[in-house]
Order: sequence, then structure tokens, then C-alpha cells
Amino acid sequence: MSLPTTSVRSWSRPGRRLLAIAGSCGLAVASLTAVAPAAYSAPAARTTAEAPLAYVTNYSDDTVSVIDTATQTVTATFPVGDGPKGVAASADGTRLYVSNGDAGSVTVTDTSTGTVTATIPVGNGANGIAVSPDGTRAYVVNSALQRLTVIDTTANTVTATVTVGSAPQEVAVSPDGSRAYVTNYNARSVSVIDTATNTVTATINVGGFPQGVAFTPDGGRAYVTRPYSNSVAVINTATGTVSASIPLTDGPYDVAASPDGAHVYVSRGQGATIATIDTATNTVTATTASGNTPRGVAVTPDGDHVYTANGNSATVSVIDTTTHTTSGIPVGTTPVDIAIADRPLADLGVEVTATPRPGLLNGRIDYTVTLTNHGPRTLASATVTVDLPTPTGATSPDCTLTTGKATCTTTSLAPGATTSRQITVPVAILSLGTPYTVTATRTTSTPTDPNPANDSASRTCTAVTSLLINCA
Repeated sequence: MSLPTTSVRSWSRPGRRLLAIAGSCGLAVASLTAVAPAAYSAPAARTTAEAPLAYVTNYSDDTVSVIDTATQTVTATFPVGDGPKGVAASADGTRLYVSNGDAGSVTVTDTSTGTVTATIPVGNGANGIAVSPDGTRAYVVNSALQRLTVIDTTANTVTATVTVGSAPQEVAVSPDGSRAYVTNYNARSVSVIDTATNTVTATINVGGFPQGVAFTPDGGRAYVTRPYSNSVAVINTATGTVSASIPLTDGPYDVAASPDGAHVYVSRGQGATIATIDTATNTVTATTASGNTPRGVAVTPDGDHVYTANGNSATVSVIDTTTHTTSGIPVGTTPVDIAIADRPLADLGVEVTATPRPGLLNGRIDYTVTLTNHGPRTLASATVTVDLPTPTGATSPDCTLTTGKATCTTTSLAPGATTSRQITVPVAILSLGTPYTVTATRTTSTPTDPNPANDSASRTCTAVTSLLINCA
């Protein structure tokens, strides 16, 4: 979702004023002057430690706000390009793609650090943006150039441009990644692009100046908002035809589907509300208050909450999809679009094995501490502290030893990769049943580790003499 180039909207920002020209469309003008934000209650905190993050583009601030959906608070704000509009995240949540409408670029951000790792020129009018399900491509609408730009996300380079209809606004990629749908506002159509060949294979006449578009999870239908005609069109993707039209007043703008496909949620830019549509009947079943001028809309992976960016309230509304109650979170100035993605986590698992090495005078136990990155992203760094039996005179080729402890570190561990550290503990000639216990515990790691259950492991060996060592 992003700003239409042909609807009537005028927003101020320091030293500059964006004016989207309406002209002949006849779309009703919504006043954006000094409207008091809706009164919100504070959102209830969620308890899931692995709750996703929401990313909001703040057009007037040239920033992105990061919302922790577990605590419903803004945890970070980082700069992007000039006039950020659309936002999309990679499937693993490690990268964020922002289309910068005033800069004609896409910024790529590392979500674990909030730093821009690449800036890709894409041309004038960068608007809606989407990422393919496999994360290999990003698709950016160029409203001023009547085209769709295709980005290789590995090389961060433009690999193709596809000519579409007049004043394209938004793009959505089908769940199987085979097609991209682009809404053409002035052309009153949707372009269907074959993502394998980057060619337009069909143009669907939907009427009503289409704006937002979203697929159902099964890919069988696409819902298209039509602000001018106050309705939502339903496209049968198998036939490429409009199968239903749903009346919806107050300028339906953006749309998002629930994970189970049972509902779609539509922001109503002129009514400060979000509509819930039952996809089985294609009827509006609920209308819930939001902030002023709701634009981008997104649904959490569990389907429990809908988030919408309220352009004229400097807030994000959080809607409980069961109770249809609304709470709000202050963000930057002129929030436009929103994306929800998994946290950029790396789950480090710790294991300990022991191998007895009997000897008449120099018995020992070789302990191996194995570290495995269970993903989903690369482990930047980690420290594991190993408690040792004392006194021992332990030795290690790869860990730092102090009295009773060993400190082991690792860096740049890819998802699925393992690394090991060795620690040797000598065994006395007469141990008389002495237990030799080693416990390894992850103490720090970057990025966040979501699973404390596998952060610690221990192994005990028992020695009678240096010749009799049992590691059961």
C-alpha cells in the first residue's frame, strides 16, 4: 500500500509539500487539516516471546518505526530514503524493503541492526512494493513510469522492468509466486504478470480506479479496492474475471487477507474505519474504528490482530479481530504503509558430549561442546560459559580458561551450521568415585535467541581411578 498519485490527498512535511493531484477522477476530498486523533486505550501486552514485528513507513519523517507486537510499543526508529511509501519484508524477517517515492529508490535494511545495507535506484514514482514468497525477488511499482520494476534480492540489482497500465499503485504476488497483480488506477484495470517471464499475460478490467490488492492464502481470489466507486472487486484468479463486487463506502483503500482466508480487512481512508469482509459470503460483517486516514493494513500471522497506518493521526491502530476493539500506538509523522514479519532470530542449541581417555598416570576426559544454529537467520555472535569441576587443571585449544570456568565464543554461524569447542579435564590417579561434571550455557548471542529450552547442557563422568572412568 502507498499513496495514490491520482487521489486527492495533500500532506505537509518540513520544507516540502506532497500533493497528489485528483483532476478528473471526481474522488471526494478528505480534509487533512488539524484533525484530532481518536482517543485510544493503551494496547494490551502480548506474552509470546516470538511475536512478530511490525514495520511502519513514516513518509514525512523519512523513517521506519519498528513495533514489537508482544509489548505493543515502538522499539526502534531508523532512517530510510526520501519519502518512504511502500514496505515489505523478506519471509525470514531478516531484510526490509522500502520504496522511497521522492528518491526513486528502494532501500534494503538489515532488520537486526536497522542499518541500510543497499540503496537500489528504480526510477520515478516508486510506490507499492512486494517480495516473492521465496524471497529471491522484490517487485516495485513505478507510478510515474507506468511500469513494474523487478529486483534480484541476492545481488540487489534491477533485472527487469515490465510496462503496465496508467498510474499503477500496488502490487501483490500470488502465494505460489507465479504471478504478480498490479492495480492501474487511471486505467481502471489490473495487470497480470507472469513472474517467470516478466511479461503481462492478461489485463483485467475492474473499473472504479483500483488501489489496493491482496490474494487469499490459497491464491484462488484477489481482492481489489476501488476508492472511486466505493466498492471492492473480487477476482477469480483461475478465470481472470471479476466474480463479485462488494459495496463499501468511505473510500476503501488498502486490503489484507487473514492467514486462514476467512476474512479480508479493508482500510476506509475517508471514514477512519476498518471493514471486515467474510470471504465465504463476500459481505461486510464488521466495521471497526481506526485513526484518521487509515492507509496500509496488515494482519498478524496468528490472525488475532489487524494493524493499520493512520496517515493523519501519526498512529497505528491495533484491532482485535475477535472483539473488534481498537487501541493505538504513536509512530512518526504521516505513516503510510505497514508490514508484519517474523523477528530476525537465531536459535542457538548447546550440546555436551564426553569421551573418557583412561591412562595409568595421565587419564583424562575430553568434553566437546557443540553449538548448532537452528535459525532462521545467521548467528552474528555468541558466548557460551562452561562450568568446570575444580580444581582440575583443564586445558582447551579454543576457549578461554579461568578458575572453574571456560568461556567459548563463535561468530558468523549460518542457519543449520554447527561448530564445536574442546575442553580436556585431567583425572586423578585415585579419584574414588569423584564426579566430573561439565555444564555449558549460552550466556549471550546476537540476534535474539527465542528458545531457552536448548540453551544449556551438561555431562557427568565418574572416575574411580585414572584407569576406570565411566561416562554413561
